[in-house]
Amino acid sequence: MPRLHQQKGLTDKAGILAKIVFPVVIGIAIIVWLFHDEFNSDTISLIRFDKHLIIALLFGLFCIVGRDWGMCWRFRILTNRELSWRQTIKVTMLCEFTSAITPSSVGGGALGMIFLNREGINMGRATTLTLTTLLLDELFFVISCPIIIALLPGQELFGFGDEEFTHWLKIAFWVIYAAIFIWTAILYIAILIKPHVFHRLLTHISRYKFLKRWQHKFVNTADNMVTASIDLKRQGIKWFAKAFTATIVSWLSRYLLVNALFWGFYPDASQLTIFARQFIVWAILMVSPTPGGSGVSEYIFSKYYGDLITGSGIVLILAMFWRIMSYYIYLLIGIFFLPSFLSATKKDNYSVNQLK
Repeated sequence: MPRLHQQKGLTDKAGILAKIVFPVVIGIAIIVWLFHDEFNSDTISLIRFDKHLIIALLFGLFCIVGRDWGMCWRFRILTNRELSWRQTIKVTMLCEFTSAITPSSVGGGALGMIFLNREGINMGRATTLTLTTLLLDELFFVISCPIIIALLPGQELFGFGDEEFTHWLKIAFWVIYAAIFIWTAILYIAILIKPHVFHRLLTHISRYKFLKRWQHKFVNTADNMVTASIDLKRQGIKWFAKAFTATIVSWLSRYLLVNALFWGFYPDASQLTIFARQFIVWAILMVSPTPGGSGVSEYIFSKYYGDLITGSGIVLILAMFWRIMSYYIYLLIGIFFLPSFLSATKKDNYSVNQLK
């Protein structure tokens, strides 16, 4: 038996290692494919670590800290400070790691309920908190996008450069926005307004023959929504407002990282345009089929921001720094937090197979 457990552990670790390597390979391959003609010694020479660039990179690191601090703060608020800062950091890093090794359309953050459970939050409440974070994230996007789009003329977002690319980008964005708006409305009604109606609906739907296979998942989801509703209604408006503020801090920090990089490498570009376009980029990445948006991120970034920069070499450098600071860094950090997660798999019914 020990040998079997050892072999299983090695298999689990090998599977996760493969999930770490795979998106990195995709991202590098896309960069090489897009810029194989421009990537040379002259491109590397464009990187000059002067005082201006160092300050910009430090601000970029501050944005990374702000992104994660906002998420940690939100977990502290949602758990009514039952989790220490150290525990919230662990949960946040594991959520970021699983998001990085799973397709964006799937969402590794959904495993947050497992990570919260490992830190002592019972599974029912952990599920409630995970659904709440999902609602807050979607609500931020639904509210902020129209505001940002109203601040800029349409041509700044969808009327420049490659007309075919921007045309399809505009269509994709509005389709995704509409889907997220509907999903947010469903979450809001199902969790806060009419949870019992959705419970009956999902339970009824699960009885159809072609859905029998997933019946238990439908029922579990319905039960979790009712539990989430009861728990959230006990909280006051102030509690919800603080959690939403933490969500805003996290997402704005995520977007401002690109502003910091542009200011360091190409300060002449419009900072408002750079910031606004991040909403479009992240909307597209929400439905990416690749782990952490690998490949899709690099392609969208280079095509969407290329018109703001003179010289494709700068675009390449910016894309590389952006992905390193917003994505690859979490793969590395996750490796440090993963051993404790794997070592705890024997304590409950959840295993590392959830990551596969």
